[in-house]
Amino acid sequence: MRSIWNGAISFGLVSIPIKLVNATENHAIHFRQIHLADGGRIRYRKVCELDEEEVSGGEIGKAYEDADGTMIPITDEDLAQLPLPTAKTIEIVAFVPADQIDPLQMDAAYYLSANGVPAAKPYTLLREALKRSNKVAVAKYALRGRERLGMLRVVDDVIAMHGLLWPDEIRAPEGVAPEGDVTVRDAELDLADALMDTLGEVDMDSLHDDYREAVEELIAAKASGEEVRPAESGEGGGGKVIDLIAALESSVRAAKKSRGEEDTAADGEGDGGADEGDMAEVHPIRKTSSGASGSAAKTAKTAKTGKTGKKTTHRTPTGKTVTRSGGSAAKKSAPKSTGTKKSTSTAKKSSGSGGSGGSGAGGGRSAAKKTTAKKSASSGGTAKKTASSRKRASA
Repeated sequence: MRSIWNGAISFGLVSIPIKLVNATENHAIHFRQIHLADGGRIRYRKVCELDEEEVSGGEIGKAYEDADGTMIPITDEDLAQLPLPTAKTIEIVAFVPADQIDPLQMDAAYYLSANGVPAAKPYTLLREALKRSNKVAVAKYALRGRERLGMLRVVDDVIAMHGLLWPDEIRAPEGVAPEGDVTVRDAELDLADALMDTLGEVDMDSLHDDYREAVEELIAAKASGEEVRPAESGEGGGGKVIDLIAALESSVRAAKKSRGEEDTAADGEGDGGADEGDMAEVHPIRKTSSGASGSAAKTAKTAKTGKTGKKTTHRTPTGKTVTRSGGSAAKKSAPKSTGTKKSTSTAKKSSGSGGSGGSGAGGGRSAAKKTTAKKSASSGGTAKKTASSRKRASA
């Protein structure tokens, strides 16, 4: 691999000559801009604003634009004279645990290669010291005209360096978090944990860029003159998710199905769980047809009047239960005991309906009801006479 920078690692009084090599590469597909009318390539030329002439790279320098628009020229010689100790040195300033480095600061990654045979011994010393300490080294270095912050760690048998952003280059997440108080239920957390466990771990080497492969196939098809067919859209939940529990349950099932596992997710593990585990979607409310409403009304009427062909059970005022059959057997429900007169009339009606039932036991019980009703009536009259006698005595 080609080195992009040569220098040395400053490890106390130990100097380790190294080469800096890019540890990553970009596989993105780049496109050219063309003129749609004739397919000609669009190019950008560097033109001076004053004389409107195109200038070459050797005629271009650097300048700082002041607030009023004034250009202040800065030459490479000016920058080289600055007191920059890290111009050719990666200066280690501290060793810290890796978890003290905020991942937001991570930038480009490089490999540090020992430059020459004399550098092998101190290079190996630093590598083994980093391994044994379980720490990373924080360092300063200069690259492309500016001083940068870096982190050194061991990858296999190589020292790698990650460029770090300066702490003041990390923006605070103001106004990014959801507004208002959001409550997450334990049932939702349990399903989220189940989904995480189902997805499990992944072999990072197995991940690849599906979009880039599709673009490459598209380019190959067009280059060979083949007909390009639109790609089939994958299965996706296009509906609006209105139930988080249902969405989580559906996700668990889909993850298990993709892994070839049996669907063992329990329905309704939390409040509001869907029976089928499908993604909840917004559907219009169906209006009830007149036929359905009519049948519902008939059902309600039948339940109210008790007109049904099935056997019904009726409780008499004496507390006994009588089972009757027939359409007219259950016309009246059990009467409410609202007074002696109502009890008497209800008993008479009950005896009449009992006679029409055609059951001997029903007739005997109806007679018993009449006797009971008469006694209730006579007791009521006696009570009235006693009350009137008390009034006269008090007078």
